[in-house]
Amino acid sequence: MKVITKMIRAGLMLSLVTFFFNGLVKAQEVVQLTLEESIKYALENNVEAKNAQLEVLISKGVIGENRATGLPQINSTLEFTKNIQAPVLILPGETGEQIPGGGGGPGTDAPDDITVLPFAVNYQSSLTLSVEQMIFNGSYFIGLKAAKTLKALTEFDKEKTEADIIEATKKAYFTVLINKERKELVSANLIRIKELLKETEALYSEGFVEKLDVSRVKVQLNNLQSEFDKVEAAEEISKQVLKVQIGMPVNLEIDLGQSIADIHSLSELESLLSNPGYRRVEVDQINKNLDLAKLDLKNNQIQYMPDIAAFGTFQRVTGAQRFSTLGDPDRWFSSSFAGLRLNIPIFDGLRKSYKVQQNRVQIRQLENQKHFLEENIELERYQSNITLRNAIRTLNVQEENRELALEVFEMTKIKYQEGVGSNLEVVEADSALKEAETNYFSALYDALIAKVDLEKALGIL
Repeated sequence: MKVITKMIRAGLMLSLVTFFFNGLVKAQEVVQLTLEESIKYALENNVEAKNAQLEVLISKGVIGENRATGLPQINSTLEFTKNIQAPVLILPGETGEQIPGGGGGPGTDAPDDITVLPFAVNYQSSLTLSVEQMIFNGSYFIGLKAAKTLKALTEFDKEKTEADIIEATKKAYFTVLINKERKELVSANLIRIKELLKETEALYSEGFVEKLDVSRVKVQLNNLQSEFDKVEAAEEISKQVLKVQIGMPVNLEIDLGQSIADIHSLSELESLLSNPGYRRVEVDQINKNLDLAKLDLKNNQIQYMPDIAAFGTFQRVTGAQRFSTLGDPDRWFSSSFAGLRLNIPIFDGLRKSYKVQQNRVQIRQLENQKHFLEENIELERYQSNITLRNAIRTLNVQEENRELALEVFEMTKIKYQEGVGSNLEVVEADSALKEAETNYFSALYDALIAKVDLEKALGIL
């Protein structure tokens, strides 16, 4: 029995260890992200994207709310009253002689010249049912159109928000990629300089070079190490920025599933330069705002027309001097009525007239904004096209410079190893290579950002 118990305990311990180990492994898993996956994740989890989707739901609720005002409005009221001091009716004194129990005089608090009559019992209750139906109201039909227009506007707002998120996600993703490539390049440079330092120290020990030559290479190595630390920190920061941008928890580890070579294509960049562009959602937004302003104008103009509504009320009332008899069936009495209500506006101090004037000015403002927006879009397309064109040209030049600088460094290193070159030339060639690589990655980043800006200007994000 003891053996069996020990085996059970051992099995439980093994299960617990396996469980915690698997949990630890899962916690340390790295999320692989491509550019398309990052964009998809951002559109589902970014706070702005979520709020834009919620705004669409709100606009649907506004349509239902406006539609509901045209349906019958039915209300019921149940009241109960205990008259602590019953309301009274004051009449001339001679009236009390004709009404049993009426009058003032001896035994009452009222003067002799008036008659005070209570006209309520101790307990009262009523049940009322009222119905009202709008027959004609010009604002109702305009309100329905305005609610639908508002829904269309929120759809365009959502589209604009998504375009902004895609733009920011692409730029953040490209930043991580550039920093990752730079880190790998600086790491390769570190390996190269470490080899050079090892060779120089060997030559120094043989007496072929001076200690000054060794010091120069060490300085270069220290500078590269500092640069590597900066690039590594920049990569981590850019990853955090990307995670925040797409709405991913910052405690998760991510690794980009693509490289610059997978995304950067010179032919793709050049094809954008001949793209004529498509519609911009900003124009759709301002068009819907114009429609809303025109509907508001119509709404204020139609306020001069009368509105018609039908109404009806059914009521049951009861009363008693004692509470115990209040609910007796023979004490309930019914009353009902129905009718039409015609509301005719006559004069409101010119309030509606001033509102109409304001609407007309607002429409003119929106038309001016639309014209200005269309001109700005054309200017943005032209500027983005020129910027990308220049970025491509600069990128080609810097790529050639980097290849030349690498070639010069390799040749200078060979000359130094063969004893026909100086250590100073190698260090200078390495510095020139570092500068060329920095310029290349700067040009590559500018080209990628210019590509995103042109895609936005063309309306193809």
